[in-house]
Amino acid sequence: MSVDQPRVLVVEDEPAQREVLAYNLEAEGFAVSRAQNGEEALLLVNEEMPDIIVLDWMMPNLSGIEVCRRLKIKPETRSIPVIMLSARSEEIDKVRGLETGADDYVVKPYSVIELMARVRSQLRRVRPATVGQRLEFDDIVLDSESHKVTRGQDELKLGPTEFRLLSTFMEKPGRVWSREQLLDRVWGRDIYVDTRTVDVHIGRLRKALTCFGGNDPVRTVRGAGYALG
Repeated sequence: MSVDQPRVLVVEDEPAQREVLAYNLEAEGFAVSRAQNGEEALLLVNEEMPDIIVLDWMMPNLSGIEVCRRLKIKPETRSIPVIMLSARSEEIDKVRGLETGADDYVVKPYSVIELMARVRSQLRRVRPATVGQRLEFDDIVLDSESHKVTRGQDELKLGPTEFRLLSTFMEKPGRVWSREQLLDRVWGRDIYVDTRTVDVHIGRLRKALTCFGGNDPVRTVRGAGYALG
């Protein structure tokens, strides 16, 4: 899995529908995890922190509505967009799904093309750099398409790891990222890297950001990690 691939968790108890969803999402360039029930979904969310969740409403034991409710009351998971899938097409059902915290509601049977568009729409909100959007923070501009970073009138020279670190920070200014979360997002879950490596690359990023003068925008949060601003 590429570290730049957006991560989608598909939660669907019907195996055929789960695989069709996963196949189409992977064809669109997403890294896909699969859960066959609500309990497994909650475990995977805690382990992998996906960027988006595509969640079926009607599942045995733990319904999609209850999964969504639990995710949205936890500070660490409430910002993950949830697209609810349901055969319930009545307006009252849509309202219930959205009031529970779902960010979008798609009625079955649905158009795969439309669902992919809705996934990309949510992704633009939470991972704008992965869809080529330009990010700005104070006088820092990151262009993910051209892979260039400027501060004021000066172009900064960043290595690929430092670029991914800055992109992660700029997508969510102010958010505190632990070293483990940065390792997962920037280096990838499948690669073992010591947490001290994060500190080394943060140091390089800080040096690049301040090489033409100006303040250091990367904040160290003692005992927690790092944040931008």
